[in-house]
Amino acid sequence: MNQQTLILDLDDTLIHCNKYFVESRNRFANVMKKWFKSVQKQEILQKQSEIDIKSVENDGLHSSLYTQSLVTTYRYFCEKTGRKMKASELNQVEKIGQSVFQRKVKPFPYMYEILDTLQAERHQLYLFTGGDEENQNRKISQLRLTDYFEERIFIFEHKNTEALRQVLNKINADKKNTWLIGNSLKTDIKPAIELGLNAIHIPAEIEWSYNIVDIEIEPSGTYAELKSLVQLPEYIREQAYSRGKTRRDSVKEIRSQEWVHLNKEVQA
Repeated sequence: MNQQTLILDLDDTLIHCNKYFVESRNRFANVMKKWFKSVQKQEILQKQSEIDIKSVENDGLHSSLYTQSLVTTYRYFCEKTGRKMKASELNQVEKIGQSVFQRKVKPFPYMYEILDTLQAERHQLYLFTGGDEENQNRKISQLRLTDYFEERIFIFEHKNTEALRQVLNKINADKKNTWLIGNSLKTDIKPAIELGLNAIHIPAEIEWSYNIVDIEIEPSGTYAELKSLVQLPEYIREQAYSRGKTRRDSVKEIRSQEWVHLNKEVQA
């Protein structure tokens, strides 16, 4: 089998992530609705999302920014409605935000079996994840992912094309046999296509709006979409085999041409 280089995203590709933020945001909006009775829940959620995404675009994927977005949203509606801010309410808002990063992370179904299979088939595995090192390493440690990725783990607060370029420069992989696997069109798939890699999009069940962008670049490599992580080993196996077959056929053709040339020389 032709060995492939697999660069895997972490959040919402291997493990649950965004659903915890959705739960937190709903909890926050419900609490806010009690304090600001004239404000609709959807308006609260929309304002928080607007503040959150703007801060991520400017300052990266640091975990502290999420909690700050809740606090900023609370301050915004206090100013808008003329309601006096209260220390007890600010404290409650901060706790709601921080609770996301205190939860025990859960892997997607069969994550370990899938990684075991990819490892057993001798593919080179890399982890490419967005966030601050403390929070991402917490997840990696809880799930013992170093058993699969060892030191081949890359964490970026600004997860984009330049970050992926840095990874590629370090691992020196053959782009034709390198795959980026992730759920985010913005931080996984678009950078991979821009850099000429193969890309596999596995959409999340609940996607963060930040991750949704249009892909307007024509892929130079293979671009596929799978319904779930469970389909990944078989898809990679098929791709590795077909690429290996193409390589073997090419070698056979070269050897055949060499034999024809040699026979002509002997006959001469």
